[in-house]
Amino acid sequence: MRLDKYLKVSRLIKRRTIANEACDAGRVSVNGRVAKASYDVKQGDKLELRFGNRTLAVEVLSLSEHANKSDAAGMYRELV
Repeated sequence: MRLDKYLKVSRLIKRRTIANEACDAGRVSVNGRVAKASYDVKQGDKLELRFGNRTLAVEVLSLSEHANKSDAAGMYRELV
């Protein structure tokens, strides 16, 4: 699954276009490397999202083309 779509489906970012822009701006990294929106996300990948001065680190637990609000939180695990 594409990185921008994963960010939207998992509700880490509200819209896919915003997820795409965040990737283009270099604010999203996967496994320690800055990633493009077209990166193919796999289970076990570690994502790091930078929002201003806040950084959110998560691990991908599952991939799903569609997820409702209650299932979206189960797609990733926050890392400390």
